[in-house]
Amino acid sequence: MAAARFAIHRLLAPAMLVLAFDGCHSALAQSTNQSSQSSDQSGSPSAQTVHERTGPYSSRTIRHIKVPVESSAPQELTQAEDAIQKQDYSSAEPLLHKVLDHDPANYVAWFDLGFVENALGKLDDSIAAYRKSVATKPDVFESNLNLGLQLAKTNQPDAERFLRAATKLKPSSQAAEGQSRAWLSLAHAMEKSKPEEALAAYRQAATVQPKDAEPHLSAGLLLENENQLADAEQEYKQALALDPKASDALTGLANIYMRGRRFREAEEFLRKLVALRPDQGAGHIQLGRVLAAEGKNEEAIPELQAGAKLSPQDVSAQRELADLYTAAGKNDLAESAHRALIAASPSDAELHRGLGQALMRQKKFPEAQNEFFTAVKLKPDFGEAYGDLATTFANTNRLPQIIISS
Repeated sequence: MAAARFAIHRLLAPAMLVLAFDGCHSALAQSTNQSSQSSDQSGSPSAQTVHERTGPYSSRTIRHIKVPVESSAPQELTQAEDAIQKQDYSSAEPLLHKVLDHDPANYVAWFDLGFVENALGKLDDSIAAYRKSVATKPDVFESNLNLGLQLAKTNQPDAERFLRAATKLKPSSQAAEGQSRAWLSLAHAMEKSKPEEALAAYRQAATVQPKDAEPHLSAGLLLENENQLADAEQEYKQALALDPKASDALTGLANIYMRGRRFREAEEFLRKLVALRPDQGAGHIQLGRVLAAEGKNEEAIPELQAGAKLSPQDVSAQRELADLYTAAGKNDLAESAHRALIAASPSDAELHRGLGQALMRQKKFPEAQNEFFTAVKLKPDFGEAYGDLATTFANTNRLPQIIISS
């Protein structure tokens, strides 16, 4: 029996999609991919393990599984493996083609070529190579999984076939983790077309890896999207029990409680999320919205301020903060905030009315009157602004300066 050397298989990895905030005042979408890497530094490339979680249809890959190859393997295959280890994919590609020109039944070379073509951004060529690998040796877990993931990435209908095949095959190493990944990948591929079967697949993954929070997170998101909120809540809670720092679960629970207007519970989990991710503006903004909905304006303001600073592109948060200043009686801050917003959007009637209200509360009636007049000029059916304009006229007994000037 010839001695065997080991080539490292490369698997495409599924992962969780972080849940979107669904705000009580306005919708807030946040998508975050989480990744983690670990490696076994045993000194031998064949023993190296790299596990990187990405999106379920991501083009990124992982080196993970060792596959026995006869010691008489072509020198070009060894050289290609070395180039792949160095991430020199352009050098590995022609070497693998040379191997396959002489030995078109070399399933390891086809598998490695699928990885290399993917890394080079040649998705169709990657799929073709993985198909050749599976056709040459259909009973390899890793080949079926990678092919299924690549097909899922391009929404091809036979993705399910190969992912399902992977769930029935034995991984070359770390069997439980590999099987769980196969069930997760299958579930992700079926979510839109077969949600009930996808949910069953997530539960299979949880059975295989009972200490992994990810199947519960994915199941929770699926159930939430299906409006099965009570079941989604339980899945998120199970995920939190396994991983108290699972931000996806905190977000999901906050989402559910906001949708049910259970603001006190939403506040609890949003505070945990903000403590865990203080540098992410979305959490602060959503916590500010929930606090405002509870009437806790003084607590809401610093959260919205922090969120607006961390997410300056979120104009809706800036507008809500300006309105919150007005509601809290902080009229000078409301005036400054509205002026900044108007500078960016001078034709927004709502903003001119907001500025007018802040000015009117400071008894700056002539300036307020001009803002209300601008608002009705921009929006002739703006009934509330006409009422405000009448109020300022009653206090000044004069026409707006803007009318006099014109």
